[in-house]
Amino acid sequence: MAEPVFTYEAKGQVLVIHLPRELDHHNCRNLRYETDLLLAENYIRKMVFDFSRTEFMDSSGIGILLNRYKQMDRSGGEVAIYGAGPRILRVLTIGGIGKLVPRYDSKEAAIAE
Repeated sequence: MAEPVFTYEAKGQVLVIHLPRELDHHNCRNLRYETDLLLAENYIRKMVFDFSRTEFMDSSGIGILLNRYKQMDRSGGEVAIYGAGPRILRVLTIGGIGKLVPRYDSKEAAIAE
């Protein structure tokens, strides 16, 4: 049986999204669909993306992060990231995410604020 691509962890009004090794156009559609459902069914004030396993991300990954940032911003919520390595940080910086979304060193720090 295949391992799920994304796993989710709810901590009160915080949704932690554990991302896979590759975040690309093949799996971003599922991420968008699944997070749409979770946001519709729960009151989420903060969405935290865990990049600790992610080694590759294309423009689809940037797109979903921007989309979720805008969605959370409109509702008064927040988005944060943690666990991004140098390669992913470079993609996030080039994509402009680094200026919009705060980055943390750990899940606990990302959830704490």
